[in-house]
Amino acid sequence: MRRPLSDTGFADIIRTFASRFQRSAFRLELQANYVEAGEEDPVPQFLAGTPQHPSAELRDWFAQVAEATAAGKTVQRVRVQQDPPTPYQAWERWLGQWNTAAGEDIRYLTRRRAQRIGLLPAAGATDYWLFDDQWAILMHFDAAGHRTGNEITDDPEQIEQTRKWRHLAVRHGVPLDYDNATPREQPGETA
Repeated sequence: MRRPLSDTGFADIIRTFASRFQRSAFRLELQANYVEAGEEDPVPQFLAGTPQHPSAELRDWFAQVAEATAAGKTVQRVRVQQDPPTPYQAWERWLGQWNTAAGEDIRYLTRRRAQRIGLLPAAGATDYWLFDDQWAILMHFDAAGHRTGNEITDDPEQIEQTRKWRHLAVRHGVPLDYDNATPREQPGETA
């Protein structure tokens, strides 16, 4: 069943992330840009060559990820990005070093690669979090990257589809090489 999830409800789930799942959490990111509260200053500062350490809110997020992974839970994310990445995506790549230090497995796919493997356009433009392969939060965005709505679902058909997209994205995604901020190639694969 799919039902609306308010922004407050979404924020509560993110704030208590580590306690919301037992085994695994997976995020698929499909947007070229995100417009999120608290990112108005860090992104321009990064682009101006004066990046700031993550905000208190982001540090809280990294602590949630670290708590989950320390408990043996898996936290994964695949970012489908432009080639070259948009300015926002370049900032995300830089910021990802804290995610991975907290234990999150982040992988990257170019949009062209995602199309070649059949992830796009099939997955559409809706981001999601998949928890324990049982339930998901679907996140809808406008063209500029504003989140316009959220839904929570445990619909078996929808969950099965998100699992298939996750498998495809993780299988073909590549981790980032933080020494030069580019995805590492895997044998026989291209980003």
